[in-house]
Amino acid sequence: MSDNHWLQQTETPFLLIDEARYQRNVDRLFKRVEGLGSSVRPHLKTLRSPEAARYLLRTNDSPATVSTLTEAEGFAKAGYTNLLYAVGIAPQKLARVACLINQGINIHILLDSPEQALAVSEFAQRHNVTFSVFIEVDCDGHRGGLPPRSNALTELATLVEGNGAVLTGLMAHAGESYSCRTEEQIRQAARNECEAIRTAAERVRALGIACPILSVGATPTAHFAEELEGIAEVRAGVFTCFDLVMKNVGVCSTDDIAISVVASVIGYNREKNWVFIDAGWMALSRDRGTAAGPVDYGYGLVCDISGKPLNVCVTTTNQEHGIIALPADSGLTPDDFPVGMRVRILPNHACAAASMHQEYQVLQAGEDAPEVWHRIIGW
Repeated sequence: MSDNHWLQQTETPFLLIDEARYQRNVDRLFKRVEGLGSSVRPHLKTLRSPEAARYLLRTNDSPATVSTLTEAEGFAKAGYTNLLYAVGIAPQKLARVACLINQGINIHILLDSPEQALAVSEFAQRHNVTFSVFIEVDCDGHRGGLPPRSNALTELATLVEGNGAVLTGLMAHAGESYSCRTEEQIRQAARNECEAIRTAAERVRALGIACPILSVGATPTAHFAEELEGIAEVRAGVFTCFDLVMKNVGVCSTDDIAISVVASVIGYNREKNWVFIDAGWMALSRDRGTAAGPVDYGYGLVCDISGKPLNVCVTTTNQEHGIIALPADSGLTPDDFPVGMRVRILPNHACAAASMHQEYQVLQAGEDAPEVWHRIIGW
């Protein structure tokens, strides 16, 4: 059995993935969604890593979601062929999409406006290419999409289908579920998400447009949906690693969080009861997603090197410095953090923390050295 000595030797700060927790999180959601008769189209945006994708995509044509075309290109290069680019398409990006189509990649694009649809149609006619399109449906007023009962939805569906594109599906994202504070609120968000997309599909299909795929998803609703009748796929991304935002929402526990930033103690301000670490916002990110939640974790929850929470947080970050301000009632002093001691910081937002690192060290049971996963960089 390995003693994981490398955790004490690898240059800090670095991003650490706990493989056992990661695998457990993946298994949990896949079992749940498949048990409800649907399938998972995992969002690869959190780690953006071909090595991490192996745990999520069973075959090269397993459905996946990406948030940038650089991700799409990177995962296509890694051999994956069924990709939903789940950000509204900008007309100037259609050439890159067409290039992937011409390579045999089954890439789907997202839109919710006639301006986008016309750009798709014009490009398709000029370049003799057919696009696979999803229309975004607004299920909760969170961001984009068209209301399911709107005339704008059916007019857009008619504009898309057969005009240089196939309307492959409808997509909804229950983004407001991140603000839920009870399990029943999340379950209601999941019901609203499914009801909205089913209503939209009924109206589009009444036009004679097949629109075969209904795609819903957010990590909270994916874990609390009670039924998924007629829903072909569920999208979720941060569930693989989880984070403190998801803990605040009630989707996971601290023990489920598979991602952390490892840092070293580098000094103190004893008068203020501060401990300094070598992980600032360049390693942890500026994300303060827990600030409005039931527990404010500052810039991350501090754990010992084994992952046991110490119940203190990184309270301030500079570019390369983190400050742990020890509360008077914590029972801790700077002497409990000798210079050189290593700590793990659980992040507020896994996607933001991961984005600060080009590669990840992966903790695997019984292994004397980490596996290294690499991040796809860019837009």
